[in-house]
Amino acid sequence: MADDILDRLAATIAARKGADAGSSYTASLFARGRARIAQKIGEEATETVIAAMGNDPATIVPEAADLIYHLLVLLADAGLTLDQVRAELARREGTSGHDEKAARTPAANGLPLSFRPE
Repeated sequence: MADDILDRLAATIAARKGADAGSSYTASLFARGRARIAQKIGEEATETVIAAMGNDPATIVPEAADLIYHLLVLLADAGLTLDQVRAELARREGTSGHDEKAARTPAANGLPLSFRPE
């Protein structure tokens, strides 16, 4: 899918992983580490929620783009790919969201056991 913008963006992000942090925002995120990348995802998710509550597509779309970009940075930092996310989505296709979520273990949710809901 070389013509897919998300694949092209993911490739650009991966190429920035070893770049000079002073010359690339993406490289600076990698240099600051996973915690900073995760923090940026939280910030962008919050901004996306605020935009959604305003119900203005002109603000929702750019915030969603920022959120997706930062998620792609996290995937690259973790050594993961869009194809892995696509495979997970394909695995879930046709499964009730309630059933899929109920079948997850705390580890599958990505949460340390100390964060497991009661």
